[in-house]
Amino acid sequence: MARVIFYSKPGCKGGTKQKVLLTAAGHEVIPYNLLTEPWTVERLRSFFGDRPVAEWFNPSAPKVKSGEVVPEKVDEQTALALMLKEPLLIRRPLLEVGEQREVGFDVQKIDAWIGLQAVDESLQEISDNLMKENLQGCSHGHGHHHEHGHEHQKQGNCKH
Repeated sequence: MARVIFYSKPGCKGGTKQKVLLTAAGHEVIPYNLLTEPWTVERLRSFFGDRPVAEWFNPSAPKVKSGEVVPEKVDEQTALALMLKEPLLIRRPLLEVGEQREVGFDVQKIDAWIGLQAVDESLQEISDNLMKENLQGCSHGHGHHHEHGHEHQKQGNCKH
């Protein structure tokens, strides 16, 4: 079982489901707010590996959807500068296990990397329990807190 550092946007339904899946597979998930993390160019770049620059971007980011930022037309340095200025542009989640880092939640890739098989066959029951219990607050003891608490309840069934 792995200790997964998980950078995402608090309240995101997709991020919540991803954390549940990881936890149901027996992994320890340490969540961080991607939007408030003090990123550096080097650290952020380390998550993207050899992916094309266009795949670094969150396709749902308002500036991407509006066409203000066209990921296919941005070079590496410009992309990183834009993302440091506006973290909503970063594809989510960013995952870190030991020294290895990944971007996005490609189930097959993550399964091959750290495994996503449930620790027992009652995945649905485990997921339901995790949604009610483990996602109610941050239990990793890093003084981490979430902003927009009421927004969480509306958007992601996240009760913290």
